[in-house]
Amino acid sequence: MQEAVRTVLRETAKGTGRITILTGAGISAESGIPTFRGPEGYWTVGSQVYQPQEMATFWMFTQQPDEVWKWYLYRMGICRAAEPNPGHHALVAMEQRFGDRFTLITQNVDGLHLRAGNSLERTYQIHGNVNFMRCSLECSNAVYPIPPAVQPKAKDDQLTDHDRELLRCPLCGARTRPHVLLFDESYDEYHYRWHSSIKAASETVLLIVVGTAGATNLPNRVAHEVHRQGGIIVDVNIETNPFAQLAESGGRGFFVQQPSASALPTMLAAMADD
Repeated sequence: MQEAVRTVLRETAKGTGRITILTGAGISAESGIPTFRGPEGYWTVGSQVYQPQEMATFWMFTQQPDEVWKWYLYRMGICRAAEPNPGHHALVAMEQRFGDRFTLITQNVDGLHLRAGNSLERTYQIHGNVNFMRCSLECSNAVYPIPPAVQPKAKDDQLTDHDRELLRCPLCGARTRPHVLLFDESYDEYHYRWHSSIKAASETVLLIVVGTAGATNLPNRVAHEVHRQGGIIVDVNIETNPFAQLAESGGRGFFVQQPSASALPTMLAAMADD
């Protein structure tokens, strides 16, 4: 890692400004979780093959609720079988070191950051969490864990009548839906921390972007707000991307072309240097 990056990390750690981490699918890919935007996410209903951008919509849920639930329970199983990697654990150590100076904004719905030990208070799950559900009719804002009796599904498994009963709103009895931001939905504050993320970005002196190319709106807003405010951006990715270009465009940021499982522990060590 460049000495200039180490110096920035070391000096920022000694200061008092907010340090924000923005993570995407890349950090979880190193734990074996696919992005689900490629072949791993394709889903067959009868003779029709759907891509993830077609499955993960509220419109599809209204048409094929069982199929959408089966797809998400399949994803849930893959996520639960994965374990946090050294990149996740480095971010836990960063939170422990910096406390209220630290914010973690994640696009990942796998829950690995929380399982590794990051706090819910400082972890903004801006796309939700595949382990949770909420009322599809929005009778309340409540979010519930998916009942343990609802097991992950293989691609050929069907929902059972018992599954359908368990996947109901405890308040009104309507079907629940996965607690994830679907492609035809918008960010909000209560479920997806829109305003909190923008506020954190406006106060950030150092943004570390990990494993994302910025395919969705809020992560882009966060990065551009940090850039606009004069904060430093360090992008960690195995290939160049718009965040890397944004980081380097102001002459103050950096692109670290390394896997996050090795880069983040190295960055943590630099921040711990006295």
